[in-house]
Amino acid sequence: MPSNRTRLPSGIAVRTTLVIATSFLCGLALASALFLWHAIHSIDHEPLLFKPLRAADAAAHSALSGDREKAALPQEASGHRSLLSGLRVLVTIASYDFMQLAHLEEVLDGFQDLCYAGSHVDVVIYTTVVYPVALIDMLNDRMRCNDPSPTSGMTVTLILKPASVRLHLVDFHRTLFYDRIDLYDVFVYTEDDIRISPKTIAAYLHETHRVSSLVGPTHASDYNVGIVRYEYNFPENVVITDKTRHATENVTRVYWEHLGKPIFEKAVDKVEHQELSKYYVSMHLHHQGMYMATPDLLRAWKDRPGCKFDEVRNRPGSGSQPSEGTQRVWMSSQMLFGKRHCGVTQLLPVDNFGQLTVLHLPNKNYRRVGKQGRIGGSDNSPKNEFSDGTEVFEPSHPDLLRALELHIEMKRQFPHLKSTNVAGEDGRLRYVGIRMVDTDLNVGSFAKDHRQVAEKRLEAYRAYVGRGGYMIDSDMDIDIDAWRITS
Repeated sequence: MPSNRTRLPSGIAVRTTLVIATSFLCGLALASALFLWHAIHSIDHEPLLFKPLRAADAAAHSALSGDREKAALPQEASGHRSLLSGLRVLVTIASYDFMQLAHLEEVLDGFQDLCYAGSHVDVVIYTTVVYPVALIDMLNDRMRCNDPSPTSGMTVTLILKPASVRLHLVDFHRTLFYDRIDLYDVFVYTEDDIRISPKTIAAYLHETHRVSSLVGPTHASDYNVGIVRYEYNFPENVVITDKTRHATENVTRVYWEHLGKPIFEKAVDKVEHQELSKYYVSMHLHHQGMYMATPDLLRAWKDRPGCKFDEVRNRPGSGSQPSEGTQRVWMSSQMLFGKRHCGVTQLLPVDNFGQLTVLHLPNKNYRRVGKQGRIGGSDNSPKNEFSDGTEVFEPSHPDLLRALELHIEMKRQFPHLKSTNVAGEDGRLRYVGIRMVDTDLNVGSFAKDHRQVAEKRLEAYRAYVGRGGYMIDSDMDIDIDAWRITS
């Protein structure tokens, strides 16, 4: 007769169940640990530059770029958004070596400000020198744009070119502009010593819209809103110290490239177009060292008779004798504004003139004015003296705390801060700092000493990216006084 008592599991069955459960939990923990380790150490090395927008950002960008005239309206006219909010900007900078690094740092700060104003900024720097990891790490910390809005951001890419390109380093941006013409709202080309601010970009867009509304979209590409560079006319024979600071009393901004009196015959030109002449002028000398453009203008200049703005070519002249300025003058200004070439008219707004003036950071060219072979000079003028490389310059005090020196010491003191240059998306982490692209660089063509330095820096950079963008001791072991000399 069957028993009514419940059958209890045997001791063997209980032990077996416990072993299976324990094994399962251990396996789950091990798998989770492996997954987490893989997520942290598997850095996605795909370039950030030109990365497609996420769905939410793409919708915002589509709304912005779908009606460019509306996008160019000032904030009070458009009703709800800043002129710079969600704007996608491609910036290209020609920076041959470290000679003007101090100016380049200021230029980059200006474009970081543009990111904090709500724009997405991709900066491409063409250079011939390999940046050391310590410098890249410092710039990574400095250039980080901490997401002030969903559609803003900033990337910086160094594209290495052989030193043999020399003056033609200024050429490469043009092809990039046309390759990426559908991805951006504004394109900026500049030399590495011009301070461009969010105000500059916003003023350009505002005036570009106004020009289009005055002449109509068909003729808008006959014009482009320009800029004027300025410097400060500090006394040429005085070093400003506590004892001589009164010498700056009469210092002011000067537009050193634009000379002559009367001003409206020699330096500034009236505009022929009846409507535009009420609001705009042109500079008699239209060299800018930079230019800005919208996609619509770039497309129009490509097809403009006699222009072919998309085609990179040499400046007019024979051999080493340019007839209309150097290659950098040609690529930044003369090709576009020269009457024998594209023949586009440069426009500067009378009422907003100061918003389209930019600081030439070296602040030295005003000293050339009136010298032999320079603007305003003649055969009887004083010679423009050049350095012969043998001068001994008095250095600043050795105890001055240098930026790179402080950066390295802070990294040594805070070794746990190693995750600032990685970001995750879809379960993947990747390096999101400055990119250095060496595909066009033949290190084997370098002189022996420079080749060894370049190879060592490239290897160190790849390792830096591979571990997630943080320095190790060998990266911090850099000669603060001589690292530029060995480049």
